[in-house]
Amino acid sequence: MLRFDFLTLFPEMVLGMCRHSILGRAESEGAVSYNAVNPRDFTYDRHGKVDDAPYGGAAGMLIAVEPVHKSLESIGIGRNNNEGTAVVVTDPTGELFDQTSARELSSCRRIVFLCGHYEGFDDRVRRLFGTHCYSIGNYVLTGGELPALVMTDSIVRLLPGVLGSQDSLEQDSHSDGLLSAPNFTRPESYLGEDVPAVLLSGDHKKIARWRREQSLKITAANRPDLLRKAGLDISDLDMLSF
Repeated sequence: MLRFDFLTLFPEMVLGMCRHSILGRAESEGAVSYNAVNPRDFTYDRHGKVDDAPYGGAAGMLIAVEPVHKSLESIGIGRNNNEGTAVVVTDPTGELFDQTSARELSSCRRIVFLCGHYEGFDDRVRRLFGTHCYSIGNYVLTGGELPALVMTDSIVRLLPGVLGSQDSLEQDSHSDGLLSAPNFTRPESYLGEDVPAVLLSGDHKKIARWRREQSLKITAANRPDLLRKAGLDISDLDMLSF
């Protein structure tokens, strides 16, 4: 079982999302478990104050290191005894999270997400406790809960048995470094838009070639940066040349 812990000011928000759809089913079937801890529970004043002004006069407020430290201690996370555990800081300055990151984290026994807020954490949180620091895109959100949930979803669906079909994982965008080809279902024609004839042909070799060609062209149009890392062969380059 893969255990997820969320250090968050909004535990109800995070746990509520985790207990719906595929994430919730994964928990009910024993593939994962979810837990949340609120750093406000480890403060000294009646207001549960976790933030303070940054040194040096920068704008905004930072979540202080001490309540984070005490929160982590309460769930058995220290500095040197976390084998098999990833402690992930969500922050716009982090490495961009991708499918490779999801696969790496899916092999852990435990993942702890540190969900920032305000202007983020005192950087000693990352230095003392973080094993990973991830961003989900080149934009800024009001908190780290949504990025943590995005990463959780992408990790959980990779666990054996969660989706029920290995084929669906293999056909995902980014599974082979490219975006996936378009897919269609019934009816064959709708409002003048027809399913491509090749998909109705029953010729599996032609269908596979069509899917590969579409995948390459969609990636070239929308995410050309991915092509540089995709390990293309001569036939792929021929398809792109049309």
